[in-house]
Amino acid sequence: MLCFSRLDCVRNKVWVATFGVLSAGMAVLSSFGLLLYCGMPFSMTVATAPFLILGIGVDDMFIMISCWQQTQVHGDVEDRMAATYKEAAVSITITTLTDALAFYIGLLTPFGSVQSFCMYTGTAVLFCYLYNITFFGAFLALNGRREKSNRHWLTCMKVPEPEENSEKYNICCVGGAYDHGTGKEEPMPINNFFKTYYGPFLTNNWTKGFVILLYAGYLGSSIYGCFQIKEGIDLKNLAADSSYVGSYYDNEDELFSEYGPNVMVVVTDSEFQYWNESARNSLDVCLKSFEDLKLDGRSLIAKDMTLSWLHIYVNSRAVTNPNDQTVFMNSLPAFLQPSGFTQDVNFTDNTIYASRMFIQTVNVSTAVDEKNMLNELRETANDCPVKLVVYHPAFIYFDQYAVVVSNTIQNIVVATLAMLVISLLLIPNPICSLWVTFAIASVIVGVAGFMAFWHVNLDSVSMINLIICIGFSVDFSAHISYAFVSSNKRTANEKAIDAVYHLGYPIIQGAVSTILGVVALCAAESYIFRTFFKIMFLVISFGVLHGIVFIPVFLTFFGICGDKVGNKEDVKGRPITLSQIGHMLVTQTR
Repeated sequence: MLCFSRLDCVRNKVWVATFGVLSAGMAVLSSFGLLLYCGMPFSMTVATAPFLILGIGVDDMFIMISCWQQTQVHGDVEDRMAATYKEAAVSITITTLTDALAFYIGLLTPFGSVQSFCMYTGTAVLFCYLYNITFFGAFLALNGRREKSNRHWLTCMKVPEPEENSEKYNICCVGGAYDHGTGKEEPMPINNFFKTYYGPFLTNNWTKGFVILLYAGYLGSSIYGCFQIKEGIDLKNLAADSSYVGSYYDNEDELFSEYGPNVMVVVTDSEFQYWNESARNSLDVCLKSFEDLKLDGRSLIAKDMTLSWLHIYVNSRAVTNPNDQTVFMNSLPAFLQPSGFTQDVNFTDNTIYASRMFIQTVNVSTAVDEKNMLNELRETANDCPVKLVVYHPAFIYFDQYAVVVSNTIQNIVVATLAMLVISLLLIPNPICSLWVTFAIASVIVGVAGFMAFWHVNLDSVSMINLIICIGFSVDFSAHISYAFVSSNKRTANEKAIDAVYHLGYPIIQGAVSTILGVVALCAAESYIFRTFFKIMFLVISFGVLHGIVFIPVFLTFFGICGDKVGNKEDVKGRPITLSQIGHMLVTQTR
């Protein structure tokens, strides 16, 4: 609302901005309501989605209002809307498709929390687009009629137009000023800054050389950070900072750091003959094989801490002849109750359906150790002649470590290829489409690298945010690339200046609004929300850096980037642009 406030009582667009934010809120309500009605699970990670959708919706609003301000103020509202949609619709369609597709590709991951987040957020993105081009567009048209009638933004009463070159001007009673030279709304000072100062400075040869060096430093630091990133999530981070769980894990690390999980070894074979000495020996060999495991030259299992109810029972006075089936079974109930092993033996109807022993892991301190420990234990259990299963409640988290890297890479590669296809279809130049895809890969590398510098591990939580990164990294670059291609300027440098002039300010507005939308999460007591903020901050920062610094410079290196679409030509034999096709579709439909 602040961005679109004007001293001019007619050109003031406070209500337009209000309805733009309301449109994003309606998208969240509609998508969440629909999916909850359909029974889609709602995980805690989905709670961050409204902050994200608010940023996406406001981004599209900024682009549409910016295009509206480039139209003729005295033109028909229908023509102004056609011109606005001609310029903005394709651009926000590209970003909506890429954002939604990036989230839906996240459904390929095996993690339920990630699937839930991606489904809710991807659906909300589609609703956000739908409401932007219908609900918000309708209000923009109503606001255009008010401006055309020169009515006050608050009272809707007609006010006198300010006289040209007159000092008579009152923000309450006089309004409707515009640039008489162009017939458009007077540009904001920052727009003139992008056109007069920033654009020419950016396209200067010396500046281009500096930008290349800056990008080399960015890329080098990012690649270095990618090799430093750690896997896994600290279990205490799954609880709130104020929870006693955090203190528990801190004390455990301080006092019992040499010990890892106390893993249960479960005999799942109901036909296992516990009274058979040969069968017991086979089980002892299996337990011995666990105790002999080593990890990086260090013992993985404490040999003197294995707890076996069967070993204690056989060597106790509770059973006179453990090799006799009848004696073994009849004596077992009297042993289990006082010994405390009742929960370790499933003994029903004189049959042992399952039982468990415990082995104590040691020298397990990092997520990589936990992943390797899990793999070693499972391989050993599979090689054992007795049917065994190893389990600990923390294994559900350790399982993530085994697949999180491969799944992250898979999602990034698939999504990036999908972004390339969409860019080739909607941006009328293959080289510029490749630059958009390049920007996606570059931002992803940067975010992953700087995650390590900001002490964010690669886990299922940050994996969600990297999926977000794929969608957001294309937004700013796609807007600039499309504006560059669609520009009717003659040289590549002029196209770059024109692109940053028209979209530099909306990109800055969108970035700031998105960061403001999630900045409240930086003070949250939840690791999940803080991680969401950190990665969103990196994504938006690097996205803007690429959108208004790197990509405009890189595009000028290929002056052949034009706006030809296929072989279609107008009646004068000139190539028809994608913008012209959009304009014809809108006006003919009208």
